[in-house]
Amino acid sequence: MSHIEEWKMSIETLNDEVLNRLAKMLDNSTCGWRQLASAVSEQPKFRCSFDLSSLLYPIAFPPCSESELTSWSLQVLTAAGSPGRTLLSRLAERSCSLEFLLHCLKKIDHQEAMQLLTTAELIRITVQPQSQQSTVGGRVVLTCRASGPPGLSYQWFRGKAEILDEAGSTPELVLCPLAPVHQGHYICRVNHGENCIFSQWAHVRLVHPSGSSSGCSSSLFPGSVSGLLITYQPQSQSVSEGDTLFLECNAEANPPAQYEWYHNTVPMPQHRTRSLKIPCVTTAHRGQYKCKVLNLYHEAWSDPATITIATDKVALLIGNLNYLYHTQLCAPMADVHELTNLLRQMDFKVVSLLDLNWQEMHSAVTEFLLLLDKGVYGLLYFAGHGYENYGNSFMVPIDAPASYTSEHCLCVQNILTRMQEKETGLNVFLLDMCRKRNLNDDVIVQPGPLKVTANIVFGYATCVDAEAYEVKREDVSNGIFISFLKRRVCEDEKVTVMLDRVAEDMGRCQITRGRQALELRSNLSERRSLTDQIQTSDCSAAYSARNLQWSVAHVLPKSHYLQFDCGVKVQLGFAAEFSNIMVIYTRILEKPNEIVSCSAQFTDFPEDVDIDMKKSNQETPLEAGSLLLIKENLPSPEVPSLYTRIQGLQRLRVRQSLLFS
Repeated sequence: MSHIEEWKMSIETLNDEVLNRLAKMLDNSTCGWRQLASAVSEQPKFRCSFDLSSLLYPIAFPPCSESELTSWSLQVLTAAGSPGRTLLSRLAERSCSLEFLLHCLKKIDHQEAMQLLTTAELIRITVQPQSQQSTVGGRVVLTCRASGPPGLSYQWFRGKAEILDEAGSTPELVLCPLAPVHQGHYICRVNHGENCIFSQWAHVRLVHPSGSSSGCSSSLFPGSVSGLLITYQPQSQSVSEGDTLFLECNAEANPPAQYEWYHNTVPMPQHRTRSLKIPCVTTAHRGQYKCKVLNLYHEAWSDPATITIATDKVALLIGNLNYLYHTQLCAPMADVHELTNLLRQMDFKVVSLLDLNWQEMHSAVTEFLLLLDKGVYGLLYFAGHGYENYGNSFMVPIDAPASYTSEHCLCVQNILTRMQEKETGLNVFLLDMCRKRNLNDDVIVQPGPLKVTANIVFGYATCVDAEAYEVKREDVSNGIFISFLKRRVCEDEKVTVMLDRVAEDMGRCQITRGRQALELRSNLSERRSLTDQIQTSDCSAAYSARNLQWSVAHVLPKSHYLQFDCGVKVQLGFAAEFSNIMVIYTRILEKPNEIVSCSAQFTDFPEDVDIDMKKSNQETPLEAGSLLLIKENLPSPEVPSLYTRIQGLQRLRVRQSLLFS
């Protein structure tokens, strides 16, 4: 994960140690949590607070209201109470990013907290050292790798003693030739300045003394003593299609050991050595591998090694809220925005679209399918009006007539059939919509036959013949489903396990009982997670083509700089809110002293550009209709700007035809 991507992550990702240190810094009256709450509340997204009791009776009030501030301040009287920690928890519930938290800390000039965030937290252990066993004279390599600020340093310890030679200050600690003195527990410290983080412990163990016999019997079991001991276990890994898969299992045995490999409990008779090598792996090689080690008297099984193969990950997110002939919704905007940010943290290519009509929804699905290929993980999320008839789910476009039927909507099961034609590695559908029966529709839609792929997951926001609710707030609303899903979606768990936990969380909420319950349908047989890694080195032509296709659809115009004869220099800047919504801002960069007043505004918009003229050329993104774009995240936010929000970019015949003159 890049340095920039880490700053986009929610403060929920902070570990407890850093959260406690940060909360302690904020628990003071001069420059602490009260001042931070005030700075945070200037952003509309954090301006109102709620609990799920507002499902039916929405409540909105500032997070820094006197009643809350008093309640939080009294927590210092308890043994473990911390108003700073309470505020951080509230911000985490709203998916507050590290970037925005740092901006607010900068605003209140809390230097100590800023220093903590910019160093300690961004040190993350990405590869942990693993316990190993080997023979005397063998070779053991302990590896610890971390991401974080430039200039990270490593220091290895055996027990409490520093390893002082040069090998002890590198990410890889090589113990060769292995001797009895090397036995023990090892740990690695990663430093950046005064801040540090420690790896997990790894145990290095000798499995026999020096002087190993070169005969058939093992030195662990000399002479006529029989036995068998696995000394090296196969390791789980994540690989890409086309890579070479290499697994190894080693054992000390008398009589000598034989090896048999199994893939998903099925024997692999062509692999009968301690090493298993599969060149050019495909998705068929995904799953669990185990090695059976045996001799004349004994038999043992290795630990399982799970092989994950993800060639790419693509998501289509559609949020329909401004319906022409039906009740308008509030939550899809924030739901799509938050899920987009979370999926991008997991390396998904995300297409996020708001307010699509029937034709546009069909086009969006077609473009989505073009991004899919063999082994690719595909995810479709829809928030809006919907219904379910005869086991088929239908997504309602914004232009659906008052008495709509299946011919006015999109059938999700038909989309699944088309995804399977792409031989996708995982098909996930998250449907945040009602599943009531549509009495106007008597047609029984017959989707194409589904293949038995054992890689399909349906996560329904509610159960059959029930409604899905949203939590209404002052500016930005969330659906109940996303309110719970966003806390779990980034967990490194099998998709079905993650959704089960979301369902359990919803079930523990008293206000949702009897009204809304997540329903999970799946035939997923293998452990596939939304966090499965994709390897971008030595990219295939198909991967590069998907990158190019996605980038072309999401590239923003470069800033324009206009120099006028009078000496005024104007900047036109661009910021993406969704894949089909963009905010344009104008700034005066240079102005001669003799010019008293000057402004740069947009006028004469083409007819096919969707702009609310009453909200064009506004002084803040919020006034321009953008509830989610944070001004401070734009370049040079201190420069006065005028903002204009353009919607429906998908309706421009040629996106590049948006010219400025």
